[in-house]
Amino acid sequence: MKAIAVFPGTKEVQVVEHPEPQIERPEQVKLRLLEVGVCGTDRHICAQAFGSPPAHSDYLILGHEALAEVVAVGDAVTHLQPGDLVVPEVRRPCADPSCRACQAEHQDFCQTGTYTERGIKELHGYMAEYVVDDARFLHPAPKELRQVAVLTEPLTIAEKALDQALQIQRRLPWQTSAATSTEPGRGLSAVVLGAGPIGLLGAMLFVIQGFDTYVYSRAQAPNEKADIVTAIGATYISSETTPIEELTQQVKQIDLVYEAMDAAPMAIEIIQHLNRNGIFIFTSGTNPRQPYGIDSAATLHNLTPLNQVIIGTVNAGPATFTSAIEHLGVFQQRWPSILPNLITERHPMQRASEVLLKKPGGIKHVVTIA
Repeated sequence: MKAIAVFPGTKEVQVVEHPEPQIERPEQVKLRLLEVGVCGTDRHICAQAFGSPPAHSDYLILGHEALAEVVAVGDAVTHLQPGDLVVPEVRRPCADPSCRACQAEHQDFCQTGTYTERGIKELHGYMAEYVVDDARFLHPAPKELRQVAVLTEPLTIAEKALDQALQIQRRLPWQTSAATSTEPGRGLSAVVLGAGPIGLLGAMLFVIQGFDTYVYSRAQAPNEKADIVTAIGATYISSETTPIEELTQQVKQIDLVYEAMDAAPMAIEIIQHLNRNGIFIFTSGTNPRQPYGIDSAATLHNLTPLNQVIIGTVNAGPATFTSAIEHLGVFQQRWPSILPNLITERHPMQRASEVLLKKPGGIKHVVTIA
């Protein structure tokens, strides 16, 4: 079968002939891949910033944001059948029996760091015509989401971030009442840093949760991302025309910051303006080759007396994949003409290297497998 692979030694991205996998265990499912999203992680892997192929392989099949169709199931699989659409998880648990996180199927909190990840770390990814996977890592997607379900994995980043924030804010009893259970963000402001796919999907999630949502991104309006932000009922603010001091005056109180732009200086500066009891969520990893110094005294001056929290999160677990698929359905109903616009272009496998080796314009680019 054909697959898109990167060769770490040469940084080459090629269409390769790879052995077609077959079901070998009763709990396995064979998938025909439909499409795979491309993100910054894939480009970093192609540039050899991180990522590693499986043992004894010269290449790594890329892709972790996938949508697939079931073509065959093992004898022990009862909840899936051929023709079903599924979204697969990325991270797989480590083998250490002392890792309580992985033993509890929360491999996104793996304590040993020896987990594996499809298309990223020691496991081939989904940019292939076929894949065989364990059924427990596959999440059914409704057929009516066929055109947008590939956005599930990037949405899981926001899903996990929000879930962690809400769990932390249980420390505030007035925010856990029945009145806030359906819209926990009611009366609070969320600032999303960045208007890429992870930022825009996060903004959609915060809007439906009741947050007064702002998206702070570089490009000046009007532009396609600003149009989407406005259409979902959020506010778009350009960092080119509105410095952070003016941003904080416009927002007035910043209760939640969701960072999705990999810009350490800006993020650190905004921390200084976080509201009392506020939460700052990092989802991007900064480049260690470009260190950025911070004024730790100034940061702690606010962090401690104002009861603020800073957390980092990225890879999501099983529950967040389920909630992401559910919320994509909500987005589709609420913004039927907006959600599909997050996908800028779909590319055939033969052109995959064009979007993997350079960053094209637009929002989300997808490689079509079948």
